[in-house]
Amino acid sequence: MGSIGISLHLLPHSLLLCSAAGSTQSPKRARPISRISPRMALATPITFGFNNLLETFTVNVQRAENRPLNVPLIAPFTIATSRLDKVENVAIRVELSNGCVGWGETPILPFVTAEDQHTAMVKAREVCDFLLRSPAKTLGSLLGEIGGLLPGYEFASVRAGVEMALIDAVSRSIGVPLWRLFGGASNTITTDITIPIVSPGEAATLASKYREQGFRTLKLKVGKNLISDIEVLLAIRAVHADCDFILDANEGYTSEEAIQVLDKLYEVGVSPVLFEQPVHRDDWEGLGYVSRIARDKYGVSVAADESCRSLVDVKKIVAENLADVVNIKLAKVGVVGALEIIEVAKSSGLTLMIGGMVETRLAMGFAGHLAAGLGCFKFVDLDTPLLLSEDPVREGYEVSGAVYTFKNARGNGGFLHWKNIA
Repeated sequence: MGSIGISLHLLPHSLLLCSAAGSTQSPKRARPISRISPRMALATPITFGFNNLLETFTVNVQRAENRPLNVPLIAPFTIATSRLDKVENVAIRVELSNGCVGWGETPILPFVTAEDQHTAMVKAREVCDFLLRSPAKTLGSLLGEIGGLLPGYEFASVRAGVEMALIDAVSRSIGVPLWRLFGGASNTITTDITIPIVSPGEAATLASKYREQGFRTLKLKVGKNLISDIEVLLAIRAVHADCDFILDANEGYTSEEAIQVLDKLYEVGVSPVLFEQPVHRDDWEGLGYVSRIARDKYGVSVAADESCRSLVDVKKIVAENLADVVNIKLAKVGVVGALEIIEVAKSSGLTLMIGGMVETRLAMGFAGHLAAGLGCFKFVDLDTPLLLSEDPVREGYEVSGAVYTFKNARGNGGFLHWKNIA
C-alpha cells in the first residue's frame, strides 16, 4: 500500500483525547493514545497516516455491539438481479478505552452481498465478542485478525462494517476527519444518481427531478429487457438532454445483448460514458469481448463490478485486459481490501470507480471520505442515502444536490442515536 495520511504539527494534546460522545455509558476519564506521549504530540511533527497508524496506534476496545439498521425506501429499488423494498442492514458501534466511539454499517443487498441480515447479525456479534476479549494490540494486528475471522467475499460486508467502526474510532482518537486520514486530496465529491428499473414514464419523471436538483450524471439500471431498456433511455434523454449516462446491467445481459444495446444507442446518437457489468460475473470471456467492442467501436469504457470481488479478480482483469474500470465497493472487499485493490489498479492503469450497496449515510459517508481523501476516482456512485425515506444518521457530511462536503469533524463525523436503533 502506498503512503496514505497527513502530518499533524504541534497538535494540541486535547485533540488526542475523546469524550464518550454517543456513548451509552457515563464518560470515562480520557487517556492519551498509547505510544504517543503528550510531550511528543506538542513538540514533534508526527505523521498520522493510515499506514502509520496500523503500526503505531494501540487499540483497546471497551464496548462493541451490533444492531439491525432498518430504513424504508422512498420507492422499491429494482435492478436486473434483485428488488429491494426496504433497507435491512446492520449497524456496528465500537467504543475504545479512551472514550472514542466509532461507527460502521454492514450493507445487505439480496443476490449481491453474500450475507443476509440474519447471517450478518450473527457474524457481527461474534466479532464484537472477539473485540471485547481481545487484549490491547496495534490497529494493524487487530484488522489482520478480523480479516482471518471474516475471510473473503463470504463475509466481506460484515468485515467492512467492523473495519469502518474501528478506523472511525481511531480517527476520532487522533482528532482528524477520515478524509484527511486517507490523504486529504479534497473534502468534496460529486456523485451520480441512480434510476432503477422502472417504466419509461417513471424514469422521465425521475430524470426531470434530478436535473432540477443539479445531477449531471444519471446511472440507469438495465439488463432485464433490452427493448424496455432502450425505451427508458430515450425517455430520459428527452427530458435531460445534456446528462451523462452510466448503464449498469448488473450481470443482466449476454455479451451479444450488451453489444446490441450499444448498437441501438449509437443509431440514435446516444453514447454512455460507462457500461457497468454488462454480463454475468463469471463470464470473463464475455466481459473481455464486450469491453473490446465497446472501447474500439464506440469509445465506451466498460466497468467490472460484480466481477471485481477480490484482489485476485483485479489482477486477472489487468492481466487479460478484461475491463477499463473497476468499481470499488467496501461491502465487496472491506476497507483494507479496497486500499490494496486501489493501489494495484492505479499502478496498472485501470480507471477507478467507487460505489456502494443500498446504504445509509453511515457507510456511504465512510466511502465518501475515502474517495475525497484519496482523490483518485473518476466515477463516483454514492447516492443511495438519497433514495431512503428516512435518515437515521445524525450530523456527518453535508449534501447540496450532487455534491457532498465533508467537514473537519473527527472521524466519519456522523453517528446514530443508539437507543433509537431497533
